[in-house]
Amino acid sequence: MHYSATNMAENVLPWILLLHFLLIMCSSYGIIGRELGMNHGAITSNDDHKHDHHHHHHDIDPSLMVFLTMKDLKVGQRMPIYFPKRDPSTSPKLWPKQEADSVPFSLEKLPQLLQLFGFAGDSAQAKAMEDTLRECESKPIKREVKFCATSLDSMLDFAQSILGKDSGFRVLSTSHKTKSSVSFQNYTMLEDIKEMEAPKMVACHTMPYPYGVFYCHSQTTLNKVYRVPLEGDNGDKVEAIVVCHLDTSEWGSSHPSFQVLAVKPGTTSVCHFFPADNLIFVPKVVQSDAGFSAI
Repeated sequence: MHYSATNMAENVLPWILLLHFLLIMCSSYGIIGRELGMNHGAITSNDDHKHDHHHHHHDIDPSLMVFLTMKDLKVGQRMPIYFPKRDPSTSPKLWPKQEADSVPFSLEKLPQLLQLFGFAGDSAQAKAMEDTLRECESKPIKREVKFCATSLDSMLDFAQSILGKDSGFRVLSTSHKTKSSVSFQNYTMLEDIKEMEAPKMVACHTMPYPYGVFYCHSQTTLNKVYRVPLEGDNGDKVEAIVVCHLDTSEWGSSHPSFQVLAVKPGTTSVCHFFPADNLIFVPKVVQSDAGFSAI
């Protein structure tokens, strides 16, 4: 059955808008490695935690503590993980396509945009907008397709173009099962780590901007998607989405994952936890996996 962008929007709009309302906009650290200005100290403990490449990074921004390798995906593994927690009322919302398309989205137009939104040129908001526009206009790496979506329609159109015009899709996201204000702590991987069926995938990351912007991309290299149940030291329960990239040979050596894991491009898989307001689009399957949105 052919799914038009309009029909798909009608089907997924309530889910996406609900998710977007409940969740907050944060930096897509897995893509651009932007420092988020966090002042938290690194986690320390007196346990016998065995995870060598996480032991030597007490000076790394905690917001970057989301990386691991496929070897780390095992029951009982314990490691510090950052999941952003912020006030949903402060989250910029996705604009309707007509409204989003009426406003320039270009680094060249940044001065006019700052004036439009009332931000000073030397403000933190201006820097965030500049970084987002610069990242959106940067060239994709080899075997990658990327797109910055400024509306729900444009995000669905891009996902559909990658997954197939005649294919439905599901949206996967990390789910927090308990309420907590703790964003950075040690988590232990529980039973039932599960690989999700994802022959193709589109990852969409929230970006800092006055209105909702998603950095969406897809790679033709081999990737795997996992559902990983976690329990925090404080009892927090999380059903996390983890994406693993098996070929990192084309990645820049400055990518923050290599700093965190103390590895070099192309030498190992790189996986990362997704925050709850980032989305993964995968082709729809007959039997959906429990605990995740099936659209």
